[in-house]
Amino acid sequence: MKTPILSSLCLACLLNASAVATHAQAPASPSDTTAPSYDMKAQALIDMEGVNKKCVELAQALPSDKLTWRPSPDTRSFAEVFLHVAGERYGILSMMGATPPAGFKASEYEKSTTEKDRIVEDLNQSLDFTTKTINGMSNADFAKLLPKLGPQANEGDVVYILVADAHEHLGQLVAYARQNGIVPPWTLEAQKKKAAATAGK
Repeated sequence: MKTPILSSLCLACLLNASAVATHAQAPASPSDTTAPSYDMKAQALIDMEGVNKKCVELAQALPSDKLTWRPSPDTRSFAEVFLHVAGERYGILSMMGATPPAGFKASEYEKSTTEKDRIVEDLNQSLDFTTKTINGMSNADFAKLLPKLGPQANEGDVVYILVADAHEHLGQLVAYARQNGIVPPWTLEAQKKKAAATAGK
């Protein structure tokens, strides 16, 4: 089972492996010298907002007594996964110098509440923190090296890991919901739209 927040060592290994792989695949002398059109900053913000919206919708759709449900004794409960998602935003971004809110204790955060309103509030507050942190980064910051995490690791890698991890845990939450016979709200909405469109033909 994962620790409450990714450890520095684990994150460093992930970033270092990614950087080495990218370096090995890069052509020696690229012929295309045009600037990349992909805006990682904007896309990261879109992804984080989208994942948070789905996490909040799923938390709100769950019966309160399901928040303590877990698939097995050695896994996180619904509540703990939601709080893990919120807490990792503080923990991962701190790897590049962002300062978590006063009073944030990574080791206690996941078990800090099982109240739905507080979980939703924590998710939204941590998204605000994430949005402000990423918005505060310049394009140059994304390329800023972080030697403590690996010889080629940079702040952009940290943001990339944060986005990838958020999607991973959203998938985990969807699996939890399905095991409990709960259809994610956004899937239910899509099903209704499809049914309405079919009926209108």
